[in-house]
Amino acid sequence: MTHTLGHWVSGSDWDGASERTAPVYNPARGAVTKHVRLASAADVDAAVAATAAAWPVWRDASIAKRTSVLFAFRELLNARKQELAEILTAEHGKVLSDALGEIARGLEVVDFACGVGQLLKGTYSENVSTDVDVYTLRQPVGVVGVISPFNFPAMVPLWFLPIALAAGNAVVLKPSEKDPSASIWLARLFAEAGLPEGVLTVVNGDKEAVDALLVHPDVRSISFVGSTPIAQYIYATAAGAGKRVQALGGAKNHMLVLPDADLDLAADAAVNAGFGSAGERCMAVSVILAVDAVADALVAKITERMSTLRTGDGTRGCDMGPLITREHRDKVAGYLDQAASDGATVVVDGRGIDVDGEADGFWLGPSLIDRVPLDSAVYRDEIFGPVLSIVRVSGYEEAVDIINASPYGNGTAIFTNDGGAARRFQREVQVGMIGVNVPIPVPVAYHSFGGWKASLFGDAKAYGPYGVSFFTQEKAITSRWLDPSHGGLNLGFPQNA
Repeated sequence: MTHTLGHWVSGSDWDGASERTAPVYNPARGAVTKHVRLASAADVDAAVAATAAAWPVWRDASIAKRTSVLFAFRELLNARKQELAEILTAEHGKVLSDALGEIARGLEVVDFACGVGQLLKGTYSENVSTDVDVYTLRQPVGVVGVISPFNFPAMVPLWFLPIALAAGNAVVLKPSEKDPSASIWLARLFAEAGLPEGVLTVVNGDKEAVDALLVHPDVRSISFVGSTPIAQYIYATAAGAGKRVQALGGAKNHMLVLPDADLDLAADAAVNAGFGSAGERCMAVSVILAVDAVADALVAKITERMSTLRTGDGTRGCDMGPLITREHRDKVAGYLDQAASDGATVVVDGRGIDVDGEADGFWLGPSLIDRVPLDSAVYRDEIFGPVLSIVRVSGYEEAVDIINASPYGNGTAIFTNDGGAARRFQREVQVGMIGVNVPIPVPVAYHSFGGWKASLFGDAKAYGPYGVSFFTQEKAITSRWLDPSHGGLNLGFPQNA
Protein backbone atom coordinates (compact mmCIF):
# COMPACT_ATOMS: atom_id res chain seq x y z
CA MET A 1 0.00 0.00 0.00
CA THR A 2 1.57 3.29 -1.09
CA HIS A 3 0.89 6.69 0.42
CA THR A 4 0.58 10.10 -1.23
CA LEU A 5 3.04 12.90 -0.55
CA GLY A 6 1.57 16.39 -0.53
CA HIS A 7 3.02 19.88 -0.24
CA TRP A 8 4.47 21.97 2.60
CA VAL A 9 2.65 25.26 3.14
CA SER A 10 2.48 27.54 6.20
CA GLY A 11 4.68 25.19 8.20
CA SER A 12 2.62 22.03 7.77
CA ASP A 13 1.57 19.34 5.31
CA TRP A 14 -1.00 20.48 2.77
CA ASP A 15 -2.84 18.47 0.12
CA GLY A 16 -4.05 21.29 -2.11
CA ALA A 17 -7.14 21.08 -4.29
CA SER A 18 -5.70 19.20 -7.26
CA GLU A 19 -6.26 15.46 -7.25
CA ARG A 20 -3.66 14.70 -9.92
CA THR A 21 -0.74 12.55 -8.76
CA ALA A 22 2.40 10.95 -10.19
CA PRO A 23 4.18 7.75 -9.14
CA VAL A 24 7.50 7.88 -7.28
CA TYR A 25 9.76 4.88 -7.86
CA ASN A 26 12.60 3.17 -6.09
CA PRO A 27 14.83 2.84 -9.19
CA ALA A 28 16.77 -0.09 -7.72
CA ARG A 29 13.55 -2.11 -7.42
CA GLY A 30 11.61 -0.72 -10.36
CA ALA A 31 8.66 -0.40 -7.99
CA VAL A 32 6.32 2.45 -7.05
CA THR A 33 6.88 3.40 -3.41
CA LYS A 34 4.54 6.38 -3.15
CA HIS A 35 2.60 8.92 -5.17
CA VAL A 36 3.13 12.67 -5.15
CA ARG A 37 0.45 15.32 -5.56
CA LEU A 38 0.77 17.56 -8.62
CA ALA A 39 -0.27 21.12 -7.85
CA SER A 40 -2.67 23.03 -10.07
CA ALA A 41 -2.21 26.70 -10.91
CA ALA A 42 -4.78 27.47 -8.21
CA ASP A 43 -2.74 25.49 -5.69
CA VAL A 44 0.34 27.51 -6.64
CA ASP A 45 -1.61 30.75 -6.17
CA ALA A 46 -2.65 29.67 -2.67
CA ALA A 47 0.87 28.57 -1.75
CA VAL A 48 2.45 31.80 -3.00
CA ALA A 49 -0.15 33.87 -1.14
CA ALA A 50 0.68 32.07 2.11
CA THR A 51 4.40 32.61 1.51
CA ALA A 52 3.94 36.30 0.71
CA ALA A 53 1.91 36.75 3.89
CA ALA A 54 4.69 35.18 5.96
CA TRP A 55 7.55 37.10 4.34
CA PRO A 56 7.41 40.46 6.22
CA VAL A 57 8.20 38.86 9.59
CA TRP A 58 11.32 37.22 8.14
CA ARG A 59 12.30 40.28 6.10
CA ASP A 60 12.29 42.40 9.24
CA ALA A 61 14.20 39.86 11.36
CA SER A 62 17.78 40.82 12.14
CA ILE A 63 20.69 39.28 10.26
CA ALA A 64 21.72 37.72 13.57
CA LYS A 65 18.31 36.05 13.93
CA ARG A 66 18.31 34.78 10.36
CA THR A 67 21.81 33.35 10.51
CA SER A 68 21.11 31.75 13.90
CA VAL A 69 18.31 29.76 12.23
CA LEU A 70 20.71 28.78 9.45
CA PHE A 71 23.28 27.63 11.98
CA ALA A 72 20.70 25.57 13.88
CA PHE A 73 19.66 24.02 10.57
CA ARG A 74 23.31 23.24 9.81
CA GLU A 75 23.70 21.38 13.08
CA LEU A 76 20.49 19.40 12.59
CA LEU A 77 21.38 18.47 9.01
CA ASN A 78 24.88 17.39 9.96
CA ALA A 79 23.48 15.18 12.73
CA ARG A 80 20.83 13.57 10.51
CA LYS A 81 22.58 13.38 7.15
CA GLN A 82 22.43 9.58 7.10
CA GLU A 83 18.63 9.74 7.24
CA LEU A 84 18.53 12.15 4.30
CA ALA A 85 21.07 10.07 2.36
CA GLU A 86 18.80 7.03 2.67
CA ILE A 87 15.91 9.07 1.24
CA LEU A 88 18.08 10.13 -1.70
CA THR A 89 19.16 6.56 -2.40
CA ALA A 90 15.60 5.25 -2.17
CA GLU A 91 14.17 7.76 -4.67
CA HIS A 92 17.07 8.72 -6.94
CA GLY A 93 19.01 5.46 -6.79
CA LYS A 94 22.50 6.88 -6.21
CA VAL A 95 24.67 4.89 -3.82
CA LEU A 96 24.81 6.02 -0.21
CA SER A 97 28.36 7.35 -0.51
CA ASP A 98 27.28 9.57 -3.43
CA ALA A 99 24.23 10.70 -1.44
CA LEU A 100 26.39 11.65 1.55
CA GLY A 101 28.75 13.50 -0.78
CA GLU A 102 25.82 15.44 -2.20
CA ILE A 103 24.73 16.47 1.30
CA ALA A 104 28.30 17.50 2.18
CA ARG A 105 28.40 19.88 -0.80
CA GLY A 106 25.05 21.32 0.23
CA LEU A 107 26.32 21.83 3.77
CA GLU A 108 29.17 23.93 2.36
CA VAL A 109 26.60 26.47 1.14
CA VAL A 110 24.84 26.42 4.50
CA ASP A 111 28.19 27.18 6.15
CA PHE A 112 28.70 30.06 3.73
CA ALA A 113 25.22 31.44 4.40
CA CYS A 114 25.86 31.46 8.15
CA GLY A 115 28.43 34.21 7.54
CA VAL A 116 26.49 36.08 4.87
CA GLY A 117 26.36 39.29 6.91
CA GLN A 118 29.76 40.21 5.50
CA LEU A 119 28.27 40.28 1.99
CA LEU A 120 25.05 42.07 2.94
CA LYS A 121 26.93 45.22 3.87
CA GLY A 122 26.35 48.34 1.83
CA THR A 123 28.80 51.09 0.92
CA TYR A 124 29.19 54.67 2.14
CA SER A 125 30.66 57.78 0.50
CA GLU A 126 30.90 60.81 2.77
CA ASN A 127 30.68 64.43 1.62
CA VAL A 128 30.31 63.76 -2.11
CA SER A 129 29.05 67.32 -2.24
CA THR A 130 28.90 69.85 0.57
CA ASP A 131 27.23 68.07 3.51
CA VAL A 132 25.88 65.36 1.17
CA ASP A 133 26.52 61.64 1.72
CA VAL A 134 25.66 58.70 -0.57
CA TYR A 135 25.29 55.14 0.68
CA THR A 136 23.81 51.84 -0.45
CA LEU A 137 21.71 49.17 1.23
CA ARG A 138 21.22 45.52 0.23
CA GLN A 139 17.68 44.33 0.88
CA PRO A 140 15.83 41.07 0.14
CA VAL A 141 13.98 40.57 -3.13
CA GLY A 142 10.77 39.13 -1.68
CA VAL A 143 9.16 35.80 -2.54
CA VAL A 144 11.58 33.84 -4.72
CA GLY A 145 11.00 30.64 -6.67
CA VAL A 146 13.39 27.69 -6.89
CA ILE A 147 12.87 24.86 -9.42
CA SER A 148 15.25 21.98 -8.80
CA PRO A 149 16.12 18.85 -10.85
CA PHE A 150 15.93 15.14 -10.07
CA ASN A 151 19.65 14.41 -10.07
CA PHE A 152 20.54 16.30 -6.85
CA PRO A 153 17.35 16.42 -4.74
CA ALA A 154 19.18 17.84 -1.71
CA MET A 155 22.26 19.64 -3.00
CA VAL A 156 20.60 21.86 -5.62
CA PRO A 157 17.91 23.17 -3.24
CA LEU A 158 20.75 23.83 -0.79
CA TRP A 159 22.56 25.86 -3.44
CA PHE A 160 19.73 28.39 -3.20
CA LEU A 161 17.70 28.07 0.02
CA PRO A 162 20.37 29.03 2.59
CA ILE A 163 21.46 32.20 0.80
CA ALA A 164 17.94 33.26 -0.15
CA LEU A 165 16.76 32.80 3.44
CA ALA A 166 19.82 34.37 5.04
CA ALA A 167 19.27 37.44 2.86
CA GLY A 168 15.71 37.75 4.17
CA ASN A 169 13.64 36.29 1.33
CA ALA A 170 10.78 33.81 1.49
CA VAL A 171 11.04 30.80 -0.83
CA VAL A 172 8.71 28.63 -2.88
CA LEU A 173 10.55 25.44 -3.85
CA LYS A 174 9.28 23.19 -6.66
CA PRO A 175 11.33 19.96 -6.61
CA SER A 176 11.35 17.26 -9.26
CA GLU A 177 8.27 15.06 -9.06
CA LYS A 178 10.56 12.05 -9.60
CA ASP A 179 12.17 12.33 -6.14
CA PRO A 180 10.27 14.90 -4.06
CA SER A 181 10.67 13.56 -0.52
CA ALA A 182 14.02 15.22 0.20
CA SER A 183 12.55 18.71 -0.20
CA ILE A 184 9.75 18.04 2.26
CA TRP A 185 12.32 16.58 4.66
CA LEU A 186 14.48 19.72 4.36
CA ALA A 187 11.45 21.96 4.95
CA ARG A 188 10.61 20.09 8.15
CA LEU A 189 14.20 20.47 9.32
CA PHE A 190 14.13 24.23 8.67
CA ALA A 191 10.96 24.45 10.75
CA GLU A 192 12.66 22.55 13.55
CA ALA A 193 15.59 24.97 13.32
CA GLY A 194 13.26 27.89 14.01
CA LEU A 195 12.29 29.19 10.57
CA PRO A 196 8.93 30.96 10.93
CA GLU A 197 5.90 29.24 9.43
CA GLY A 198 5.31 30.01 5.77
CA VAL A 199 8.76 31.39 4.97
CA LEU A 200 9.68 28.18 3.14
CA THR A 201 7.03 26.53 0.98
CA VAL A 202 7.36 23.31 -1.03
CA VAL A 203 4.97 22.85 -3.94
CA ASN A 204 5.14 19.52 -5.73
CA GLY A 205 4.06 19.37 -9.33
CA ASP A 206 4.87 19.17 -13.00
CA LYS A 207 4.81 21.68 -15.86
CA GLU A 208 1.52 23.22 -14.72
CA ALA A 209 3.07 24.21 -11.39
CA VAL A 210 6.26 25.42 -13.05
CA ASP A 211 4.40 27.61 -15.51
CA ALA A 212 2.30 29.10 -12.73
CA LEU A 213 5.44 30.05 -10.78
CA LEU A 214 7.15 31.55 -13.84
CA VAL A 215 4.44 34.15 -14.42
CA HIS A 216 3.11 34.67 -10.89
CA PRO A 217 3.17 38.41 -10.12
CA ASP A 218 4.19 37.88 -6.48
CA VAL A 219 7.20 35.69 -7.30
CA ARG A 220 10.08 38.08 -7.85
CA SER A 221 12.80 35.73 -9.07
CA ILE A 222 13.32 32.22 -10.42
CA SER A 223 16.32 29.93 -9.84
CA PHE A 224 16.52 26.82 -12.02
CA VAL A 225 18.88 23.93 -12.72
CA GLY A 226 18.13 21.42 -15.48
CA SER A 227 18.54 20.68 -19.17
CA THR A 228 19.42 23.40 -21.66
CA PRO A 229 16.09 23.42 -23.57
CA ILE A 230 14.15 23.78 -20.32
CA ALA A 231 16.59 26.37 -18.94
CA GLN A 232 16.12 28.41 -22.09
CA TYR A 233 12.33 28.17 -21.72
CA ILE A 234 12.49 29.07 -18.03
CA TYR A 235 14.68 32.08 -18.74
CA ALA A 236 12.59 33.42 -21.61
CA THR A 237 9.27 32.93 -19.82
CA ALA A 238 10.25 34.27 -16.41
CA ALA A 239 12.29 37.17 -17.78
CA GLY A 240 9.38 38.01 -20.06
CA ALA A 241 7.24 38.22 -16.94
CA GLY A 242 9.66 40.76 -15.46
CA LYS A 243 11.55 38.50 -13.07
CA ARG A 244 15.24 38.17 -12.41
CA VAL A 245 16.34 34.69 -13.45
CA GLN A 246 19.27 32.35 -12.90
CA ALA A 247 18.82 29.37 -15.23
CA LEU A 248 21.59 26.78 -15.30
CA GLY A 249 21.39 24.39 -18.23
CA GLY A 250 23.04 21.26 -19.55
CA ALA A 251 26.58 20.30 -20.45
CA LYS A 252 28.92 18.18 -22.47
CA ASN A 253 32.09 18.22 -20.40
CA HIS A 254 35.47 17.36 -21.90
CA MET A 255 38.59 16.09 -20.16
CA LEU A 256 41.83 16.60 -22.12
CA VAL A 257 44.65 14.16 -21.37
CA LEU A 258 48.06 15.31 -22.65
CA PRO A 259 50.97 12.90 -23.26
CA ASP A 260 52.85 14.04 -20.15
CA ALA A 261 49.89 13.38 -17.82
CA ASP A 262 49.96 10.79 -15.05
CA LEU A 263 47.81 8.21 -16.86
CA ASP A 264 46.87 6.34 -13.67
CA LEU A 265 45.59 9.57 -12.14
CA ALA A 266 43.75 10.42 -15.36
CA ALA A 267 42.15 6.97 -15.61
CA ASP A 268 40.98 7.09 -11.99
CA ALA A 269 39.56 10.55 -12.60
CA ALA A 270 37.78 9.48 -15.79
CA VAL A 271 36.06 6.57 -14.05
CA ASN A 272 35.04 8.60 -11.01
CA ALA A 273 33.87 11.61 -13.02
CA GLY A 274 32.17 9.59 -15.74
CA PHE A 275 30.26 7.06 -13.66
CA GLY A 276 29.70 8.65 -10.26
CA SER A 277 25.98 9.14 -9.60
CA ALA A 278 25.44 6.99 -12.75
CA GLY A 279 26.59 9.90 -14.88
CA GLU A 280 23.41 11.82 -14.02
CA ARG A 281 25.08 15.14 -13.22
CA CYS A 282 25.76 18.23 -15.25
CA MET A 283 29.42 18.24 -14.22
CA ALA A 284 30.06 14.62 -15.22
CA VAL A 285 32.94 14.06 -17.62
CA SER A 286 31.34 12.54 -20.70
CA VAL A 287 34.11 13.03 -23.29
CA ILE A 288 37.79 12.17 -22.92
CA LEU A 289 39.98 14.00 -25.46
CA ALA A 290 42.93 11.61 -25.59
CA VAL A 291 46.05 12.65 -27.48
CA ASP A 292 46.96 9.91 -29.96
CA ALA A 293 50.32 9.17 -28.34
CA VAL A 294 48.68 7.94 -25.11
CA ALA A 295 45.15 7.06 -26.22
CA ASP A 296 45.60 3.28 -26.37
CA ALA A 297 47.25 3.14 -22.96
CA LEU A 298 44.59 5.39 -21.42
CA VAL A 299 41.71 3.35 -22.84
CA ALA A 300 43.30 0.17 -21.46
CA LYS A 301 43.67 1.70 -17.98
CA ILE A 302 40.07 2.98 -17.95
CA THR A 303 38.77 -0.40 -19.12
CA GLU A 304 40.72 -2.20 -16.41
CA ARG A 305 39.26 0.02 -13.71
CA MET A 306 35.72 -0.31 -15.07
CA SER A 307 35.91 -4.09 -14.68
CA THR A 308 36.11 -3.68 -10.89
CA LEU A 309 32.99 -1.51 -10.56
CA ARG A 310 29.93 -3.05 -8.91
CA THR A 311 26.56 -1.85 -10.17
CA GLY A 312 23.56 -2.44 -7.92
CA ASP A 313 21.34 -1.31 -5.09
CA GLY A 314 22.79 1.82 -3.50
CA THR A 315 22.28 0.41 -0.01
CA ARG A 316 24.54 -2.62 -0.65
CA GLY A 317 27.94 -0.96 -0.86
CA CYS A 318 27.97 -0.86 -4.68
CA ASP A 319 29.92 1.65 -6.75
CA MET A 320 27.07 2.75 -9.02
CA GLY A 321 23.31 2.58 -8.78
CA PRO A 322 20.45 2.53 -11.30
CA LEU A 323 19.18 5.33 -13.51
CA ILE A 324 16.23 7.42 -12.43
CA THR A 325 13.50 5.88 -14.64
CA ARG A 326 13.03 2.96 -17.01
CA GLU A 327 12.45 5.38 -19.89
CA HIS A 328 15.68 7.24 -19.22
CA ARG A 329 17.62 3.97 -18.91
CA ASP A 330 16.30 2.86 -22.30
CA LYS A 331 17.17 6.20 -23.90
CA VAL A 332 20.74 6.14 -22.57
CA ALA A 333 21.21 2.50 -23.61
CA GLY A 334 20.12 3.43 -27.13
CA TYR A 335 23.27 5.50 -27.57
CA LEU A 336 25.33 2.30 -27.54
CA ASP A 337 23.55 1.11 -30.69
CA GLN A 338 23.92 4.59 -32.16
CA ALA A 339 27.67 4.49 -31.51
CA ALA A 340 28.11 1.24 -33.37
CA SER A 341 26.12 2.48 -36.36
CA ASP A 342 28.22 5.67 -36.44
CA GLY A 343 31.47 3.71 -36.68
CA ALA A 344 32.62 4.04 -33.08
CA THR A 345 33.94 1.11 -31.06
CA VAL A 346 31.93 -0.01 -28.03
CA VAL A 347 34.72 -1.13 -25.70
CA VAL A 348 32.53 -1.83 -22.66
CA ASP A 349 28.78 -2.40 -23.08
CA GLY A 350 26.86 -1.84 -19.85
CA ARG A 351 23.70 -3.58 -21.03
CA GLY A 352 22.88 -6.96 -19.58
CA ILE A 353 25.49 -6.89 -16.85
CA ASP A 354 25.16 -8.79 -13.59
CA VAL A 355 23.87 -6.42 -10.92
CA ASP A 356 23.64 -6.61 -7.16
CA GLY A 357 19.99 -5.68 -7.11
CA GLU A 358 16.50 -6.69 -8.10
CA ALA A 359 15.84 -7.67 -11.69
CA ASP A 360 13.26 -4.94 -12.28
CA GLY A 361 15.65 -2.09 -11.37
CA PHE A 362 16.53 0.50 -14.00
CA TRP A 363 20.02 -0.86 -14.62
CA LEU A 364 22.70 0.14 -17.08
CA GLY A 365 26.32 -0.58 -16.25
CA PRO A 366 29.26 1.73 -16.98
CA SER A 367 29.88 1.90 -20.74
CA LEU A 368 32.94 3.01 -22.72
CA ILE A 369 32.96 4.03 -26.40
CA ASP A 370 36.20 4.67 -28.31
CA ARG A 371 36.87 6.60 -31.53
CA VAL A 372 33.61 8.55 -31.34
CA PRO A 373 33.06 10.78 -34.42
CA LEU A 374 32.27 14.43 -33.72
CA ASP A 375 29.17 14.24 -35.90
CA SER A 376 27.69 11.36 -33.88
CA ALA A 377 24.79 12.00 -31.52
CA VAL A 378 26.87 10.13 -28.95
CA TYR A 379 29.27 13.08 -28.98
CA ARG A 380 26.77 15.91 -29.55
CA ASP A 381 24.02 15.03 -27.06
CA GLU A 382 24.03 15.39 -23.30
CA ILE A 383 23.47 11.68 -22.61
CA PHE A 384 23.15 12.10 -18.83
CA GLY A 385 24.08 8.54 -18.04
CA PRO A 386 27.07 6.22 -17.46
CA VAL A 387 28.44 6.44 -21.01
CA LEU A 388 32.01 7.68 -21.44
CA SER A 389 33.21 8.63 -24.93
CA ILE A 390 36.80 8.71 -26.18
CA VAL A 391 37.63 11.22 -28.91
CA ARG A 392 41.20 10.90 -30.18
CA VAL A 393 43.05 14.11 -31.04
CA SER A 394 46.43 14.93 -32.52
CA GLY A 395 47.39 17.39 -29.82
CA TYR A 396 46.54 20.36 -27.62
CA GLU A 397 45.37 22.74 -30.36
CA GLU A 398 42.88 20.32 -31.89
CA ALA A 399 41.47 19.52 -28.46
CA VAL A 400 40.90 23.17 -27.54
CA ASP A 401 39.24 23.80 -30.90
CA ILE A 402 36.84 20.91 -30.22
CA ILE A 403 35.99 22.16 -26.73
CA ASN A 404 35.44 25.71 -27.93
CA ALA A 405 33.23 24.56 -30.80
CA SER A 406 30.81 22.90 -28.37
CA PRO A 407 27.55 24.77 -27.77
CA TYR A 408 27.98 24.03 -24.06
CA GLY A 409 30.47 25.63 -21.71
CA ASN A 410 29.84 24.21 -18.25
CA GLY A 411 32.95 22.36 -17.05
CA THR A 412 36.18 21.03 -18.51
CA ALA A 413 39.46 19.59 -17.25
CA ILE A 414 43.04 19.16 -18.38
CA PHE A 415 45.39 16.46 -17.12
CA THR A 416 49.03 17.37 -17.51
CA ASN A 417 52.25 17.91 -15.58
CA ASP A 418 53.12 20.96 -17.70
CA GLY A 419 52.25 24.17 -15.87
CA GLY A 420 52.59 26.21 -19.04
CA ALA A 421 50.07 24.03 -20.87
CA ALA A 422 47.64 24.24 -17.96
CA ARG A 423 47.99 28.01 -17.76
CA ARG A 424 47.42 28.38 -21.50
CA PHE A 425 44.40 26.05 -21.30
CA GLN A 426 42.67 28.00 -18.57
CA ARG A 427 43.09 31.21 -20.58
CA GLU A 428 42.05 29.88 -23.97
CA VAL A 429 39.20 27.48 -23.27
CA GLN A 430 35.68 28.97 -23.45
CA VAL A 431 34.18 27.24 -20.43
CA GLY A 432 32.98 28.58 -17.10
CA MET A 433 34.54 26.04 -14.70
CA ILE A 434 37.95 24.51 -15.32
CA GLY A 435 39.85 21.76 -13.55
CA VAL A 436 43.61 21.30 -13.68
CA ASN A 437 44.19 17.65 -12.76
CA VAL A 438 40.75 17.89 -11.13
CA PRO A 439 38.00 16.14 -13.12
CA ILE A 440 34.88 17.75 -11.62
CA PRO A 441 35.76 21.40 -10.91
CA VAL A 442 32.71 22.38 -8.86
CA PRO A 443 33.71 25.55 -6.96
CA VAL A 444 33.52 25.69 -3.18
CA ALA A 445 30.62 27.65 -1.73
CA TYR A 446 32.42 30.99 -1.37
CA HIS A 447 33.01 31.06 -5.11
CA SER A 448 30.10 30.68 -7.58
CA PHE A 449 28.87 27.85 -9.82
CA GLY A 450 27.94 28.40 -13.45
CA GLY A 451 29.01 27.85 -17.02
CA TRP A 452 29.14 29.74 -20.29
CA LYS A 453 27.23 29.59 -23.57
CA ALA A 454 24.22 27.21 -23.57
CA SER A 455 25.02 26.06 -20.03
CA LEU A 456 23.82 29.31 -18.41
CA PHE A 457 21.05 31.72 -19.34
CA GLY A 458 21.32 35.15 -17.80
CA ASP A 459 24.43 36.25 -15.95
CA ALA A 460 23.62 35.07 -12.41
CA LYS A 461 25.59 32.05 -11.24
CA ALA A 462 24.61 29.94 -8.24
CA TYR A 463 25.71 30.52 -4.63
CA GLY A 464 28.82 32.45 -3.57
CA PRO A 465 28.97 36.21 -4.26
CA TYR A 466 26.73 35.88 -7.32
CA GLY A 467 24.11 34.15 -5.18
CA VAL A 468 24.09 36.91 -2.59
CA SER A 469 23.79 39.53 -5.31
CA PHE A 470 20.95 37.64 -6.99
CA PHE A 471 18.89 37.31 -3.82
CA THR A 472 19.28 40.96 -2.82
CA GLN A 473 18.51 44.29 -4.43
CA GLU A 474 20.43 47.47 -3.89
CA LYS A 475 19.17 50.88 -2.88
CA ALA A 476 21.27 54.01 -3.25
CA ILE A 477 20.46 56.84 -0.82
CA THR A 478 21.64 60.43 -1.17
CA SER A 479 21.20 62.41 2.06
CA ARG A 480 21.87 65.84 3.48
CA TRP A 481 21.51 66.69 7.17
CA LEU A 482 21.54 70.36 7.97
CA ASP A 483 23.99 71.65 10.52
CA PRO A 484 22.09 72.64 13.72
CA SER A 485 23.30 76.22 13.29
CA HIS A 486 21.61 76.54 9.92
CA GLY A 487 18.88 79.10 10.16
CA GLY A 488 17.06 79.41 6.87
CA LEU A 489 14.86 77.40 4.58
CA ASN A 490 16.80 75.21 2.15
CA LEU A 491 14.89 73.54 -0.65
CA GLY A 492 17.87 71.43 -1.61
CA PHE A 493 18.59 72.96 -5.03
CA PRO A 494 22.25 73.23 -6.07
CA GLN A 495 23.69 76.73 -5.70
CA ASN A 496 26.82 78.39 -7.04
CA ALA A 497 28.66 80.50 -4.53
